[in-house]
Formats: sequence, structure tokens, C-alpha cells
Amino acid sequence: MTYEFLQQYWWFIVSLLAAILVFLLFVQGGNSLLFTLGANEEHRKMMVNSTGRKWEFTFTTLVTFGGGFFASFPLFYSTSFGGAYWLWMIILFSFVLQAVSYEFQSKAGNILGKKTYQAFLVINGILGPVLLGGAVATFFTGSNFLVNKENMTDLAMPVISTWGNAWHGLDALADIWNVILGVAVFLLARILGILYFINNINDNAFVSKCRKSLTWHTIAFLVFFLAFVIRTLLADGFAVNPDTQKIFMQPYKYFINFIEMPLVLILFLVGVVLVLFGIGKTIFKSTFTKGIWFAGIGTVLTVLALLLCVGYNNTAYYPSNLDKQSSLTLANSCSSEFTLRTMAYVSILVPFVLAYIFYAWRSIDKKKIDAEEMQGNDHAY
Repeated sequence: MTYEFLQQYWWFIVSLLAAILVFLLFVQGGNSLLFTLGANEEHRKMMVNSTGRKWEFTFTTLVTFGGGFFASFPLFYSTSFGGAYWLWMIILFSFVLQAVSYEFQSKAGNILGKKTYQAFLVINGILGPVLLGGAVATFFTGSNFLVNKENMTDLAMPVISTWGNAWHGLDALADIWNVILGVAVFLLARILGILYFINNINDNAFVSKCRKSLTWHTIAFLVFFLAFVIRTLLADGFAVNPDTQKIFMQPYKYFINFIEMPLVLILFLVGVVLVLFGIGKTIFKSTFTKGIWFAGIGTVLTVLALLLCVGYNNTAYYPSNLDKQSSLTLANSCSSEFTLRTMAYVSILVPFVLAYIFYAWRSIDKKKIDAEEMQGNDHAY
């Protein structure tokens, strides 16, 4: 395992975690529909208990994603999480709000009322996907930061990365393309949430309402997603000279990456087809309930392909809009070879963790949620 291979390997692992996280945002997407699809308290209770049995997976994956980035690419962690902290703090606060809402909405002595905590779930369901999507979009559009490794020798202020303005991450929302991808991720999370409800809840009236809302959500998602993808493929990208490690602007960089990495392009196209198949069959076949698995796997493949496209093939995965040479690449932002190699051995355990999650998931979803279970279950949210 060469140092370059380890860098590529860990970018793949981090990208895969991010892709799984986007799929698991169906929890947030479902929660954002509480007062839209939930026509009455009974339906809302079924929705909350449906997503409530999975929210730990999303939160754990988010933390693992952050930890993986910190261990493998610490300069990104210190630059983005340390500089754009307002953006990340709002995201983390909304997820904490989610956890509190699940646990306390049905507790005795709840002075805020159940609907207040349900409103908190809706807030997380909107803010989480939009802001995470906006943060990921900066991998393509760039952020306002500077990196100076010479500052490591400054004993008084050994700060390598500095943010270029006082907005500390919120400036990402001033770029329309970041917002467009954020809205696309939000709409995708809603679509996945709807598909999961159809698969997990046994209530004909509620499922029928879910199927009707799926069409317009899909149309809106395609508008935003295709707009971002087309713009990205036609835009200039941040390329790295492999010999000098100098960063320069290259026309159609991300389009060229797909062409020069056909396996990544195939991954992307297969993912898109699976997402559309899962949605389309659910819309046009009233008895089909397994759309979440086709669309879910397709989501993982699509997001994985996009992140591989922005990190591989001599590309700066975290561009700086203030100074191109401050942009982060796999080579200039990674941990030491020893650290990456040691973590690579530990990563052998990842398939066993995924197998446990699969087993736990099947056990939890062995029986679909229905109104009768909600009335007789003392452990329901």
C-alpha cells in the first residue's frame, strides 16, 4: 500500500460514509412532512415512530463521517469545521434538537406540548438536509478560506487555516448553486422518506396520500438536481498539476473527470437509474412498496460517484475562492502514511459493522407499523 493508494482509499471510505448519510436523511425528509402528510394525530404518531426507530443510524453516521474526515484528512477538518463553524454548529444543533424531540414529546409532564417537539422535528428535517447539501456543494463551488502551513512555526499563533470573513460558513448560502444543491438534497430526503413510509407503515389511506405527493416531489427534485449537475459539468474546475502540485482552473474539469474515470461515470449513471426506477415503479404500480431500496442504493451510488469525481483525477476537493493555492487536495491535507496505514487495517472491521446494522434493521422492520400497534405500545414515541 503506497502513500498515494492510502490517500485514494481513505477518500473512498469518507465518500462512502457521506453517501450512506445522504440515504439515511430519509429520517429528516420524513419528519419534514409531519404536518403535510400527517392528516391527524394518529398518522403523525405512526410517522414519528417509523423514523424514530432509525434516527440513531443517521446521527451515528454523521458523527462517524466527521471522525473519519478528522482522522484521514485533518487539514480539511480544521479548515472547514474550524472555520465554517456556524454552518456546522447549526447542523449539529438541529440534530441534537431531533434527539431531544424524540425522547421527550410523549414524556409525562411535557410542558411544551407534543406539537412543539414535532415542530422541532420538522425544523431538523428542513435545516439538516438543506445545510448538509449546501456544505457538500462547496466541494464544487469553493469556500472563503486561506491556508498557510508556515504558521506552524509561529509559537504565539500556530493557526494554519483562517476563514476569509466573519460569516464563518454561512456565506456558503450566498452562492445560489450551493442553495440549489441544498434544496435538491432536501427534496431527495423527502422522496426517500415517503418511500420509506410506504414500505414501513400499514395504513391504506396514509400510503395513498404518500403516493400522490411523490410525483410533484420528484419533478421538483429533478429540476434542482439536474440544474446543479449540468452547471457543474460545464463549469471550470480546480485541477492539480501532478508534477508541481500547483492548482489551476481547468474548463469542464468535472466532465473530463467522468470521461477519464469511466467506472465512476457508470457508478453515477447506474445510481441515477436506480433512483428513478424506485420512484417510478412506486408511482405507477400501486402495490409496489420496495421503492426505498432501489432509490436508497441508487442514492448511495450517485453521491459516491459525485464525491469520487471531485476528489480523484488530480482535483482539489475543497477549493479556496480567495487563493487557489490554498485549496485542499488529497495529497496536501491528509494524515501521515503511518496513520492512514494503521486506520486501513482497522477499517477491515467496517463490513462487520454494516452486517450488524443490516441485521438490526431487519429485526426492527420485521412488522409494519399500524394504528393498532400505536394504541397498545407503551414504548411508542
